Amino acid sequence: MSNLEFDFSLKEEVEDEEEEEERPISVGELTSQIKSLLEDGIGYVTVRGEISNWKPAASGHIYFSLKDSDATISAALFRSAAGRLKNRAAIRDGVEVICRGKISVYAPRGSYNIVVDSIEPVGAGTLQAQFEALKKKLFAEGLFDSSRKRAIPLMPERIVVITSPTGAAIRDVLSVLRRRFAGVKVLIIPCLVQGAEAHKDLIRALRTANEHKLGDVILLTRGGGSLEDMWCFNEEELAREIFNSMIPVVSAVGHEIDFTIADFVADLRAATPSAAAELLVREKAALTEGVSDLQLRIVKSMRHALQQACLELKSVTSQLKSPRDRINDLRQRFDDWAERLAIATEQSVEDQRNRLIRIESSLKALSPLSVLERGYAIAFNPNGSAVRNVSQLPPGTEFRLRLHDGTVAAEAKASSS
Repeated sequence: MSNLEFDFSLKEEVEDEEEEEERPISVGELTSQIKSLLEDGIGYVTVRGEISNWKPAASGHIYFSLKDSDATISAALFRSAAGRLKNRAAIRDGVEVICRGKISVYAPRGSYNIVVDSIEPVGAGTLQAQFEALKKKLFAEGLFDSSRKRAIPLMPERIVVITSPTGAAIRDVLSVLRRRFAGVKVLIIPCLVQGAEAHKDLIRALRTANEHKLGDVILLTRGGGSLEDMWCFNEEELAREIFNSMIPVVSAVGHEIDFTIADFVADLRAATPSAAAELLVREKAALTEGVSDLQLRIVKSMRHALQQACLELKSVTSQLKSPRDRINDLRQRFDDWAERLAIATEQSVEDQRNRLIRIESSLKALSPLSVLERGYAIAFNPNGSAVRNVSQLPPGTEFRLRLHDGTVAAEAKASSS
């Protein structure tokens, strides 16, 4: 239904009512009829226009106007719907948007407006689709893998900042760095951070930093803005340049809710430029305190180790003797062994002597000479064998008699039994 048709129908209906009822209607009644016709007759609409008079209220509601070259209409974005906005940072005065909402009439003022459910900057849908497609592609290629990300130096000596030299981001970064650690060196490479050629400028800066090894870490940053404003950080060429950087890259683009392709490829993503500066350097006071604490712990540890070593040395020393004492001990031990050996030798000789005496006594007891001493004699025939019986000495046989003190010659005369 067009506005012309609606206006005509409204006029016709009012005229019919005037013919039927002669009494005049109140302003409230007329407004109620208009409200019913507008809200029920038109209902939900999708409107394209430029935002003006963007006014967030303390209640959380937002009031603004939509305009084009022909007309202006009031609009209201209530708190519940405002909380669902995805691109709120990009929505401001002068931005062309597409609003979806319902026509409503505010009876106390007799004015109509649009109660908006959603707002999307013109072109944001196409850009968002491009963003998601590139994100999916690079993820599949492994450019976002955490395993390949480089470690950020614990305490970089020089930080390369690639950003606009006139933006708020560089001021925030420098302010935080001065506050936390004034001695850190910062090299700024001025770049475009918005516009069709900005990504090429950023790529040149990254290559320069790597070719000349200008620092220990690179900070790629800019302040907030719309999706269109930050689109240079979503370019595929820039993403691949970040991936190939030999120097670790920290990305801090926009606000905390903003994400770019550069954030996913970078070795570290910071929510804001200020947060990036805080991540890159530790606070000097905290470092000094940490060093002092570490020194104290080292001293305590060394003292404890020294005490333990002294105790062990005393224990070992108590078990050691001087070389002279050791030699004296060995001499005394040698003398003891020599004395014991002499005693043992003497005892052994005495034992052998006694044994020989016993053997000698036994041999003497068994010796024939002992028998001869008792008056006996042994006869030996001429061939030297002992005579055992008289038959071995026939008469006239010469033989010898062995007495205890010598031998005599004898001759057999006669034998007797």
